[in-house]
Amino acid sequence: MGGVAALGGAVYLLVSWYVFWIGFPLDDAWIHQTYARNLAQLGQWAFVPGKISAGSTAPLWSLLLAIGHLFPGNFFYVWTYGMGVLVLWGTAVLVELWARNLNERWQPRWPWIGLLVVGEWHLVWASVSGMETVLAALVVAAVFVAIQKRRWWLAGGLAGMGVWVRPDMLTLLGPIALALWMSQSGWGGKRRGFFWGVLGFGMFFVPYLAFNQWLAGEVWPNTFYAKQAEYAVLLQEPLLVRLGRLLTLPLVGTGTLLLPGVVMFGWQAVRERCVDMMGALLWWGGYTVLYALRLPVVYQHGRYLMPAMPIFWVAGVLGTFALLQALPLVQKWRRRATMFVGLSIGLVNAAFWGLGAWTYGQDVAIIETEMVAAARWIHENTPSDSLIAAHDIGALGYFGGREIVDLAGLVSPEVIPFIRDEKELDLYLQQVGAEYLMTFPEWYPHLTMGRRAVFITGAMFAPRQGGENMAIYVLKE
Repeated sequence: MGGVAALGGAVYLLVSWYVFWIGFPLDDAWIHQTYARNLAQLGQWAFVPGKISAGSTAPLWSLLLAIGHLFPGNFFYVWTYGMGVLVLWGTAVLVELWARNLNERWQPRWPWIGLLVVGEWHLVWASVSGMETVLAALVVAAVFVAIQKRRWWLAGGLAGMGVWVRPDMLTLLGPIALALWMSQSGWGGKRRGFFWGVLGFGMFFVPYLAFNQWLAGEVWPNTFYAKQAEYAVLLQEPLLVRLGRLLTLPLVGTGTLLLPGVVMFGWQAVRERCVDMMGALLWWGGYTVLYALRLPVVYQHGRYLMPAMPIFWVAGVLGTFALLQALPLVQKWRRRATMFVGLSIGLVNAAFWGLGAWTYGQDVAIIETEMVAAARWIHENTPSDSLIAAHDIGALGYFGGREIVDLAGLVSPEVIPFIRDEKELDLYLQQVGAEYLMTFPEWYPHLTMGRRAVFITGAMFAPRQGGENMAIYVLKE
């Protein structure tokens, strides 16, 4: 599995290099790199040097990335990609172990579920995205394995550590509590399990709250509030529409073939009263519902839901296996049906693996020719003491070397109360003396209207995908 994970990462990077160049497929990856570089080189937890802030949703991931910035040159690329591939491999190993423990009849010679995970295009894309996504998936898999072993202190500790990766890992307390409540250990054993679980969780969670309080005066990072405020308009859609859109994300690829298996897995979990199976499926569904209620976004191929996708795939494969075993066919035809289904899943997975590689290359090209190109222009063509307003601040923070007003509120939380009100934003930018605005024009039509653009990237990749070019406007003539 490790070789397959490494091969997938290498191919995706080669495709990226062929399409345009090596980089990251989303601007947020540069936010983590900026925090990591400043921590490694300046000893500061800051996005803008000298200004401590809580703009990193994944402080543990930024801390790990900082190791790559202790070395000269562009070694941080190698470190970031290598760490992502390694974490993906670890996720696959744990998922395979968890699946075999879930169903004692599922003991194939080859680790098919692990191979599915390391070859599924969503997670391959995530492994070389520079983001914390695969690390969150690793935490999820590790927690469910710990639940199987009834190691409550470990399960609680992993969930607490997971919050340092992404705040939504807090939801893992749900399946832990369910498994503990329905355990066969009696009230004394349950009380001891509860004690050790809470202790393990609190050892990581309390310092996390204190860390954010120290940075920003709030127990949650700025991104926790900023993202919800920015996309609050999506909550006007009916809940079922939002939920349906999110539920389709794991179906883009092999998931469509596995959907009947997921249904079978759920029915089997209820019939057999298997707490581990019910807890996993309930967590996956609840995790999706939570995003439908608070942050129903599907951009970047549904990266917020990616850590939960391995649960869906395990349920799909085990459920499909159970479905085939239940068919009233003679053994010969059952074997042929199993081979046909397995081959179909493998071929679809391989096809989307290839499509995902091309998609990854296009995504990287857009970031490099829009955000990175605009940030480099600012570094080379504006005074060093300029104040730049921008929505996408990742590449700007890493390459721009200027003071920044973050219109998305990640490192400028003061804009969160009026984050979507362009008139209020305009007044605020005038008050703070912002001199340039870096944005896609359609994102802020009021802010850009009538203002002179001094630079437009003119790249071809974003318009080909139905987008537009990044522009830099003068706010103070």
